Amino acid sequence: MSPRQSGHFHVVIVGAGFSGLGMAIRLRQEGQEDFVILERAGEVGGVWRDNSYPGCACDVPSHLYSFSFVPNPRWSRAYSPQGEIHAYLRDCVERFGLRPFLRFHHTVEEARWDDDAQVWRLQTSEGAFTANVFIFAAGAFGAPLLPALPGLERFQGKVMHSARWDHAYPLEGRKVAVVGTGASAIQFVPAIQPQVGQLVLFQRTPPWVMPRKDHPITRWAKWLYTHVPGARWLVRAFLYSTYEASGLAFLHPWLIRLAQRRALRHLERSVEDPALRAKLRPRYTMGCKRVLISDDYLRSLTRDNVRLVTDGVREVREHSLVTEQGVEHPVDTLIFGTGFHITDAPFAHHIRGRDGRTLSEHWAGSMKAHLGTTVAGFPNFFMLLGPNTGLGHTSVILMVESQLSHVLHALRFLDGRNLAAVEPTQEAQDAYVRDLDERMRGTVWSQGGCVSWYMDATGRNSTLWPGLTFAFKHRVARFEPSEYHAIARRTRGPATALARVTRVVHG
Repeated sequence: MSPRQSGHFHVVIVGAGFSGLGMAIRLRQEGQEDFVILERAGEVGGVWRDNSYPGCACDVPSHLYSFSFVPNPRWSRAYSPQGEIHAYLRDCVERFGLRPFLRFHHTVEEARWDDDAQVWRLQTSEGAFTANVFIFAAGAFGAPLLPALPGLERFQGKVMHSARWDHAYPLEGRKVAVVGTGASAIQFVPAIQPQVGQLVLFQRTPPWVMPRKDHPITRWAKWLYTHVPGARWLVRAFLYSTYEASGLAFLHPWLIRLAQRRALRHLERSVEDPALRAKLRPRYTMGCKRVLISDDYLRSLTRDNVRLVTDGVREVREHSLVTEQGVEHPVDTLIFGTGFHITDAPFAHHIRGRDGRTLSEHWAGSMKAHLGTTVAGFPNFFMLLGPNTGLGHTSVILMVESQLSHVLHALRFLDGRNLAAVEPTQEAQDAYVRDLDERMRGTVWSQGGCVSWYMDATGRNSTLWPGLTFAFKHRVARFEPSEYHAIARRTRGPATALARVTRVVHG
């Protein structure tokens, strides 16, 4: 059955990245056909569509960074390159027949709960939609962050963010300035270094860098994963156990000293110059900021055409950047590897709940959600990879799958009882957030001595989950009715297809 082009749907999903496509797959598996996916771009993929910069790849092993219910035995490398991950998501669309459910170039301009009609009303760039259930799956990495550098508007050369890479622009022989040394920069810097004439890297805080140990997956291993499903399962189980165990170091910072020594050995092997090595040595506890992995980033900074600058940028001129010490660096290309709007959540300004206030007004500078998935005051609203669902040690796909299970159980409860809506109680949400904050206090993110994008404007870590993924699954995958308000219909209507499915939804 093909869904309608517009109008009313039982479920509207916003975003066609991992979270949105995973939700759509699970809905189809459970017999639900009355849904639509609204996507602002012209293709699926989310962050793996937008980030195509040179060297872009995942920093979680391929067999763990994929759906457990959509295995892929054909990964070419231990860590998947961007193109393969994007191809995997497109393949998911075809395998599960999701194309008819997708609406491309539909930017959601506003979404508000209509309490009288008991529906969500969404205004998009291509028209209006209504839905019983609104699932926000657009992720946290959709809005690139450009720092407010004085004079940036005067720069006469090329300016681009790593998430908006212009592949038509030639870098050969260019004088390139890179601002930022985060997860994107450590991938594209070694990729472009051999091409450019000169590369000036502006580093505010050095990251902890661990060796990546990437390698091709052999032909015989691919054959084994394809024809012996148990082999693929064992590899995934091994990776899961290994990475899950590493998460203990973030919760108990004294454990991370062993990893710090390994990172320092990697730095010493990669950089012989003691002066440069001193600039690249972090002065905070490993894990406080995102731990990065790379086999070639540190080594690329030793090349003759690379200069590392640790002074801040005072101003941008027409053809140069000037540091706080007054040193001028002539450049013709400026590339930002400065990340994304995370804790300020631009989307939150456009979603209105029962009382007419936006999510941003409810949050008042600090994102909060029950189970990282639902928000008090916003009936039938579900967020995938919402507040406090990020990870510092393993694949966020594990978190997504727990949330998918929660949403499916909520829909079963909602539709099976012919209710209009469910909404978390304020008491349940407050208790959950208090527990999160208490558990966060002893972690490296709170005691590591750094300033990171994990913290919001109030100084609270509203980004990460302070625990292991199996604990999140145990807490979130099931739906507990006592933590929710059940809102009755004002007019009775038929149950949906999902409510008529009889088989158990597994977490």
